[in-house]
Amino acid sequence: MRGLSWALLMLILLLQYPLWLGKGSWPRVWDMERQVNAQKTANLALEARNVQLAAEAQDLHGGYDALEGRARFELGMVRGDEVFIHVIESEAGKSSGDAAVSPREESKSK
Repeated sequence: MRGLSWALLMLILLLQYPLWLGKGSWPRVWDMERQVNAQKTANLALEARNVQLAAEAQDLHGGYDALEGRARFELGMVRGDEVFIHVIESEAGKSSGDAAVSPREESKSK
């Protein structure tokens, strides 16, 4: 009787091995579920980006307003009857966060 119970215990352990340590084990299934959820999140973000890019492409194909806006802001283009004014901040004003003071204003304040 004792030998039979040991044999059944060993059989149970052999049947449990694939469940916990084998190729399709529970820890592996949990890891795969985590990876699938991460990929679904990434896919949702990419789908939202695709929708935005499709709408932008539709705007560029359909009308000249979006095309003109891109030309103005990304390429700095202007129309023939417009005047372009470019304001450049000095390096001192950028680093300190204060407004740049011209040399003329400095000499007047002294």
